[in-house]
Parts: sequence; structure tokens; C-alpha cells
Amino acid sequence: MSNEPRLLSGGNPQIPKGDGDEPVVAYLAAMPGWKSDVGRRLDRLIGEAVTDVRRAVRWNSPFYGIEGQGWFVSFHCFTRYIKVTFLNGAHLTPLPPETSKSGDVRYLHIHENEEVDERQLTDWFAQASSIPGEELF
Repeated sequence: MSNEPRLLSGGNPQIPKGDGDEPVVAYLAAMPGWKSDVGRRLDRLIGEAVTDVRRAVRWNSPFYGIEGQGWFVSFHCFTRYIKVTFLNGAHLTPLPPETSKSGDVRYLHIHENEEVDERQLTDWFAQASSIPGEELF
């Protein structure tokens, strides 16, 4: 019997919910193939943009927030891309490119071998962390 996390549909790792760095590190390590490197890069950029960031895993996704201000970003693996979810993305400038049926949420899809504008991402993470986030859990 393996201790490796099971991959759900689309290749998203099944990670038990938890608070802090440890469950997020487990999620990042379990992301399949190219997605793991991108996930680590996202985590690093978030940590650089928001020095007091708080991490957790819920619903098999890592979440990032500020203590007392809620959660502002998450991401999730799909078959062909990673979906970065800006929970208050409708308030960011410029807007992240993908719309949502859910109020203030906006998305960025990152595909394999796609150039990611780290400067823009870092700016969005900083902006998102300065806006009240969602109290999801």
C-alpha cells in the first residue's frame, strides 16, 4: 500500500484538509508532472508578495490568506491546466482573464509550457491580499 496521495480526476491530488505549511507542501509535492513545478512557483510568488501569508488545504486545494482578513487565492489541478482562483479577483487591476459565475471570483488558467507573467501574478497576489478576502472556513 502506497503512502502517495491519490490523484483525483484531472490529476488533482487528494490531500487531507489541514492548516499551515505542511499540508500545502504535501499538495505541491503530489501535483503531477509539470504542474508540481508551477505549483511551487505559485507558492513562492505568493509568499514573496505576502510575507504574512497563511496557508491551508481544503477541498483538495491549497488556500492562501491573511489572518483575520480571509482567504484571497487558491489553485487546483485540471487535466490540461492549473486554475488559479482569485477569490476577490473582480477588484484587481487589470482583471484576471477568466470570468466566474460566482460574484467577485476571477481565474487565471496556466497551461503546460505557457509563459507566466510572474510580475503580473505577484502584483495580483499583493493586490488580492490587501482586499478583504473570503471567510470560507
